[in-house]
Parts: sequence; structure tokens; C-alpha cells
Amino acid sequence: MSEELNKKQYSADSIQALEGMEHVRMRPSMYIGDVGVRGLHHLVYEVVDNSIDEAMGGYCDNIKVTINEDNSITVEDNGRGIPVGLHKKEGVSALEVVMTKIGAGGKFDKDSYKVSGGLHGVGVSCVNALSNHLKATVHREGKVWEQEYERGKALYPVKSIGETNVTGTVVTFYPDDTIFTQTTEYNYETLANRMRELAYLNKGITITITDKREKDEKGEYVGETFHSEEGLKEFIKFLDATREPLINYVISMEGEKNGIPVEVAMVYNTGFSENLHSYVNNINTHEGGTHLSGFRRGLTSTLKKYADSSGLLDKVKFEISGDDFREGLTAIVSVKVAEPQFEGQTKTKLGNREVTSAVSQAVSEMLTDYLEENPDDAKQIVEKVKLAAQARHAAAKAREMVQRKNPMGGGGLPGKLSDCSDQDPEKCEIFLVEGDSAGGTAKMGRDRNFQAILPLRGKILNVEKAMQHKVFENEEIKNIYTALGVTIGTEEDSKALNLEKLRYHKVVIMCDADVDGSHIETLILTFFFRYMRELIESGHVYIATPPLYLVKKGAKKRYAWNDKERDEIVESMGGQAGIQRYKGLGEMNAEQLWDTTMNPEFRTLRRVTIDNATESDRIFSMLMGDEVPPRREFIEKNAVYANIDA
Repeated sequence: MSEELNKKQYSADSIQALEGMEHVRMRPSMYIGDVGVRGLHHLVYEVVDNSIDEAMGGYCDNIKVTINEDNSITVEDNGRGIPVGLHKKEGVSALEVVMTKIGAGGKFDKDSYKVSGGLHGVGVSCVNALSNHLKATVHREGKVWEQEYERGKALYPVKSIGETNVTGTVVTFYPDDTIFTQTTEYNYETLANRMRELAYLNKGITITITDKREKDEKGEYVGETFHSEEGLKEFIKFLDATREPLINYVISMEGEKNGIPVEVAMVYNTGFSENLHSYVNNINTHEGGTHLSGFRRGLTSTLKKYADSSGLLDKVKFEISGDDFREGLTAIVSVKVAEPQFEGQTKTKLGNREVTSAVSQAVSEMLTDYLEENPDDAKQIVEKVKLAAQARHAAAKAREMVQRKNPMGGGGLPGKLSDCSDQDPEKCEIFLVEGDSAGGTAKMGRDRNFQAILPLRGKILNVEKAMQHKVFENEEIKNIYTALGVTIGTEEDSKALNLEKLRYHKVVIMCDADVDGSHIETLILTFFFRYMRELIESGHVYIATPPLYLVKKGAKKRYAWNDKERDEIVESMGGQAGIQRYKGLGEMNAEQLWDTTMNPEFRTLRRVTIDNATESDRIFSMLMGDEVPPRREFIEKNAVYANIDA
């Protein structure tokens, strides 16, 4: 039987049940990461991954995701439809096996899918287990089939409910509010960003997302349709839209090396940050891995060989390193691996050794052709590399000064730091406070046992527009490094952060609740994202939420964090209440700041996470870059109160 015929015989016997799912509801975090906002959205991704698998196999080109009015989710595709025939081993319909057995699915049968997306194959059965209710409707073999479930258990056998002349699968599920106790409300932007990403990674397919909870000015449901004909080339243009290009052409390739499909797109801009994004079977491998190592190896060796042979490096006094070739580079590497091996803290680091040489070879061939055919662009790239080398040497000296000031190195702590008495990092927290005035109030209001205060003078350096040595020379940034006690820089990565000596496990950004405060918050977050990303990824960065208003009536006083809350409090007090608008942290006294913003018993801290590294990269670049229109549009769309001063 031919391989092609084998592939098309996607039947009940293609479904393999690996193990039971009785532990899913008991320990959901083992399967979806957590039961907070990230885990909630992961449920959608698992269902969509099944449709993407059909698309990757060439059987589906249209996927629709709908957030319904009641906050349930519907995912519909025009694939072959999940098999509904009797599964010989399990004795029930294959659809029921897929929906009720953890790890069951066609992706474990190599004849059904050569490559599949999703992480560890927990699949739609996990979504079923963590849903109050789920309905699966399958269009297949001329009939419409249906089965419903409650918390993972089938309510009735699979049944035919009508006839059809199309194929595909429709899944509607309601997240279980006894498991997702924090929230069961989906964020449209989070889902839309992931759908856009999938459309770029799987060119030719159309993904539509609709939010039936909200209508636009025309009275139509909010929604977007994503479709890409050029794949990663378009993705790169989207990510780099707010950066000034160094070359006007996206360097790209798509092909198969050593049996591994490889797709690469890259472009140079005039900026100073390196933005590498890697994917394996549509999974964003933010910890990197062998495919990223292969990209770096191919890039460095090919560019260096070209620069040496063309004589462009003859007068360079500094040694050129791998870092220098990646300054101002935005690149995406996407590989499809039949049996990916994942490593790392969050299991998103590719470990397959054979991928390194495949990607390296692909990048080398792509770049060699481009450099030979575009000598002017090649010269510009090499000139930027030379400037990067000079800047790196300057940065190394500046970094040495930061390390010398490190408290572990005997340089002492910053003079402005008011440290805490406890020495256990797990119990300690540091507040990065905007200005000396607010810093003084915070010092008086804090608990000295475990809370440290570091006042920051004005707005810190915008690292998005600064060369690396300028970043390390900046006094406020040096104070942050020194206070935290972390060490920076390795031979492989000059920005790499060592968190072993981190002195506080909670780093809290505390700024005024106004436009200036938000700007300072964004500047600090941009610095953390570009230079201390490990700090965010390890869950150490938080944002404090000071109140906007104090509402008083007689002896009663309550705080409000937004206008709606303020109005509700005034109404509950019978109207005619006195309202104080806090323009800044300094307007509160120490007791008020402690009660509302610093006391662990009553405060609200927002933990900063990176759910989508490519989208985070794009937003920081847009907010902190030179392009005014995209920034203005973003602020108008996302800020309730904003003075648009660009």
C-alpha cells in the first residue's frame, strides 16, 4: 500500500489511547501549566491545534474560533472530521476515545500525521476533562454526528443527527469554574495574537476569530480574519513594522534539509536589539534549543566567511563575536519535527540534535546566495557588524563597572537603597519607586523586615533606542543591577542573566497611577524584557496597583482603583461624598500607601508574564520606538485615560 493511500486512511483504528485521564481534574497544572489566565487560554490552543494538524496534513484550510456571549468557546474546521467508527480496542466510537482518553489521537499514529502541533499531545480530551460541558459535532461520511460530555464523561453514545455534504469538526466547550477559580473570562487580544501567529506559521490557511460578547460601531461582532500567502516573510514585516530597516528585503528560505522541513526569514534594522523567535511544530520555543543553535551557527559562519573573503574586516581592531552578527537582527526559525524532544524549565527547548545541522545548512545556503546577489546590502550588514563589535567592547567595560559594584563583589549596595533586614530572598521584596518623594513615603510605610525600597530618579533610559554600553553606563540601571545582586554576561550572550544571587524574589514596580507613571512603568518593563528577561520568565516581576481615588463621607472612607469603582462607592454611600484624586504616590501618607498598595494582606500585585514573546517584542518596539502613528493607535485603543503627546 502506498504511503499516500496509507495517510488518507484516517479511520477509527488510527486513534491510539495511551493512558487514562483520571488525574487531569485532580492535577490540571501538570497538563496545561496552570489554572490561571494562561491555562484557561491554553484550552483554546489545544482544540485549535487539532485543526492545525489537519491543515498541516493538507486536509483543512479554514478554521473559525468564536468566543460566545456566555464566554464558551467554539472551534470549527473544514478538515476530515474526527473518526466516529467503532474503536476495536476500546469498544466505543473513536470520537469518544479522542474526547475521553488522555493522549488519544491521530497524532500518535504516524500514518495519520507525520508532524503534529501541540505540546506533549494532551489534546482535546484534557480540554474536555476541564470543562463543565463540551459538545463535539462531526461532519463526516455524509452525516452529522454528535456527542456531549460533562467534566470529561460522555452523556450518551455518539449519534447521527442529520445529513451533510461537507466535512469537519465543531467543538464547543465551557471551562469549569470550579477549576479555573481565578477567571473563566477569555481575553480577545490574547487569542487573536495566537491565531495571527498560527496563520503566519501555516501559510495558505484562513483563521477567523469572532468575539460575540462585543460589537463595533457598525453593530457587527468584533473579529479578525488572518491569512498569509508568504508565511514567515509577512510575519517578519509585521514584527518589524515600527523599526527602521537597514536593508529593504526580507531574506528567507523554505525547504527540507535532512528530512526536516525548515523555514527561515530574517531582516536587519538600524536598532540595537536582537530579536530571534523560534518555533517547532507551531510551538513557540522561547527557551530556544537546537534549531536556534543551528541558525546562529549558520548565520555567524556564513557572514564571517563572506566578510573575511571580501576584505571588509581587514582594518577592524576588535575581534568579531557571534553577538555582533545578530545586533539589529529580527529572525524567525520554524521547523517541523516528527518526534520533538523538549527540555528546559517549561519544556519549550528543543533537544533534537539532528535539527542543528539541518537549520545551519539551510541558513548557510540561503545567506550565501543572498550576499553574493546583493553586495550593497552585504556591505551595509558588515558595516553594522563592525559598529556592533566596537559598541560591545565599550559595553564590556561598562558591564565590568556594574559587576564591580555588585554587593557580592564587595562594591556595596546603592546609596539610595533602603534594604530590608531579612536575608532570605524568597521572603524579600524590593519596590522600584518613581521619584524621591514617593520613595520617602514608601520607606516610612513599608515593613522593614522584608520590604526594600529603591527610588528611581525620573524616567530611566529608553533601552530600545540606546546602544548597549549606554545602558550599562546609566546610573539608575546600574543601581537596579547592583540592588538585585544579579550577574550579567557570558561568552555566548552578553546580556545573559545569572539569577543565583538574586536578593529579592519579588521585584515590584510601583509608579503613579497616571500617564507619566504608566510611561515609567513601560520604560522599566522594556529594560527588563530586553536585558533581564529571565527575571520575568522566572515569575519575579510584579506591578503594584495604587488606588486612583479616596472616597469619604463622614467617618466612612473607601479607595477606588478606577472611575467605575469610584461611582459605585459614591452611590453606595448615598451620594454627595468627598472625592480625593491621587495625582501621585507622594500624595498619600505612609499609612495609606501601606494599606492600599504594600500590605500583602490587602494589596493587589499584577505578576508580569510573557505569554507571547513575538507579540511582546512587537509591542515594546512599537511603544518605545520612533514611529508615532502605531503608538498613538495603540494608546487610543488600550488606554481609558491618556494624553496623546506621542
